[in-house]
Amino acid sequence: MELGLTGKVAMVSGGSRGIGRSIVLGLAAEGCAVSFCARGGDDLAACAEELRQAGRRSCAVQADVATADGAREFFTETCARLGEPDILVNNIGKSSGGGIETTTLEEWQNALEFNLLPAVRLSKLVVPGMKRRRRGRIIHIASIWGRESGGLMTYNAAKASVISLSKAMARELGPFNILVNAVCPGSVSFPGGSWWRRQQEEPERMARFLESDFPLGRFGTPQEVANVVTFLASEAASLVSGAAITVDGCQSRSNI
Repeated sequence: MELGLTGKVAMVSGGSRGIGRSIVLGLAAEGCAVSFCARGGDDLAACAEELRQAGRRSCAVQADVATADGAREFFTETCARLGEPDILVNNIGKSSGGGIETTTLEEWQNALEFNLLPAVRLSKLVVPGMKRRRRGRIIHIASIWGRESGGLMTYNAAKASVISLSKAMARELGPFNILVNAVCPGSVSFPGGSWWRRQQEEPERMARFLESDFPLGRFGTPQEVANVVTFLASEAASLVSGAAITVDGCQSRSNI
């Protein structure tokens, strides 16, 4: 299938490891010039070197897009080095806390600062150019725990907000041929990631978890999520907008 991505410029936040890194590599393999950011420099440099050796055009920016200055720096560097973005993938997030009584207001605020507001900031930066060119793809990485109950309360609420944002943006921006979707991964394991660490620390417990909650009997991989993102970024997905697409091997139980 011809995806029509050759020559397009893509921005990927949180692109130096895990799902984000696989998205960067997947888009680059299809011919995109890819700009990606992360807060840490080592993984960022390693990914940039892999792309360089593969002959891919890319731009690595060390920036914290959970801040207004970091988001602006990421966007400005992308435009200066690669051109205005045709594709934006919002892929950062984390949360902490517990129940309603024990979770602090600071933890609630941080959940929004790391999950929702970076997507808002970067979208506000790229949308004017996309509207002017009357084309664009925006993909928010949410979670199955934004579609149904599960995980930390703060994370669940923040990722549900990301899915809601995606639908609202899709309705607003459709007349400009800007397609907006959310991708909702389940539990994904990769070396150094949280699920991978749990597999090393508690192999028997994780084996029981996989048996009881995963019809395929395994965690997902970053590449499997990246494949869906790459499709949504492409010309082949020309009628897909406003969707929240689950990529979890039927780990989740929602009917919709």
